[in-house]
Amino acid sequence: QAQLVESGGGLVQAGGSLRLSCAASGRNFDTYPMGWFRQAPGKEREFVASISSTGGRAYYSDSVEGRFTISRDNAKMTVYLQMDSLKSDDTAVYYCVADHNVLLRTWSLSSNYKLLEFWGQGTLVTVSS
Repeated sequence: QAQLVESGGGLVQAGGSLRLSCAASGRNFDTYPMGWFRQAPGKEREFVASISSTGGRAYYSDSVEGRFTISRDNAKMTVYLQMDSLKSDDTAVYYCVADHNVLLRTWSLSSNYKLLEFWGQGTLVTVSS
């Protein structure tokens, strides 16, 4: 079982950068694929990025590809989301997620987020234009 705590959110100007962190606790963290989702006010939760348990594979949504980078440090039990060239459309609550069961490359499919097992409490990112 994994417990996840996000940090690093805040207010940033458009064009700026932020790095989110997700600290995990519990056994077998290094066996869990991990990822980030986000939810803007009035919108459904959407996929941002995901990474395999070893860090060898990563997937991104089209909207963040080339601007965001997901990474993980299994020794520190932490997953990161480096966000560059931020836009006002990136404003949302960002959630860290871990799951053993759902095929990693399908996490981006609509509503599949409902199948994922462990979630953090979220961290707010606000991008001002």
